Amino acid sequence: MQDFLKQTLSAEPPAQTSGHNEQLSWQWLDEGILEFTPHRPTARALVVSAGIHGNETAPIEIVNELVNELLAGKRTLQLRLLVIFGSPEAMRSGKRYQRCDLNRLFGGRWQQYEDNMEARRAWRLEQVLETFWQAGNCEEIRWHLDLHTAIRGSWHTQFGVMPLRDSAWPDDFLHWLAAAGLQALVFHRTPGGTFTHYSSQHFNAASCTLELGKALPFGSNDLSLFSAARDALAALLSGEALPPVNEPPLRYRVSQQITRFSEAFVLHMNSATLNFTAFPQGTLLAEDGDKRCYVQQAREYVLFPNPNVAKGQRAGLMLVEDNAHNETSGSR
Repeated sequence: MQDFLKQTLSAEPPAQTSGHNEQLSWQWLDEGILEFTPHRPTARALVVSAGIHGNETAPIEIVNELVNELLAGKRTLQLRLLVIFGSPEAMRSGKRYQRCDLNRLFGGRWQQYEDNMEARRAWRLEQVLETFWQAGNCEEIRWHLDLHTAIRGSWHTQFGVMPLRDSAWPDDFLHWLAAAGLQALVFHRTPGGTFTHYSSQHFNAASCTLELGKALPFGSNDLSLFSAARDALAALLSGEALPPVNEPPLRYRVSQQITRFSEAFVLHMNSATLNFTAFPQGTLLAEDGDKRCYVQQAREYVLFPNPNVAKGQRAGLMLVEDNAHNETSGSR
């Protein structure tokens, strides 16, 4: 296999489904799924996923470049690695998804939907993750990095979304996220149907959804804008030293969710509203029939505002700053 992305977009299985070089062995498990095993024993395992939304192409291109280096034996590998292109069919069509949002279906939520491509894919990815993690020992360090791009622009152009986690976040994981160039981290306080929440909840993986820029067609990305993330990922794969961190990311936590319940839903933000735009207390954010959603804290920031989601889905998150941590870290 010479180019993983081209092979995936072809919709055909590869002529060769496994192989090896001086550094590693590899196996094609399914459409858009490759597993790599280094020849030397390791106590670390990493899942790198991209293309969970098919039109978010920059992370796919970054991951593909590194995968091709591994396949060609041009890069060493110091951990067990599972690489996933999440929605090959949506990637081929250039759409976010075909029938429903794949990143709302994990943790068995796919069972609540009619049979469709995304529901079947969520089930398959859950199976693959379980098999991959179980292949290691119970002491193995597990990380999951799910790479995305945002629908709209953002005051923080690169940021991470952290799923609900019962235990403390590993310091080396947080340091890696900072070295990858993330300007902000958003911490969830409730469970969700995302891929990273699934890996964190069910397998205790340190996981993060990385948002890198805006969604653009294949070939239209300036990958130099994401060089920090690319270099940090390359260093992680090969066991190399990370670049220095000049300033830790700002921290936010989710304060409330805006949900669309009916066709009467109105979001009081226009298409030019950037992620992390601030709203003062009392601002009317959305209406849905007789329901009203207001800013509750002194100041809240919007994330992922989208009035066009399906009924019952999230139309936006509201955030507050984690001031205690930001002041302690010196980032304010």
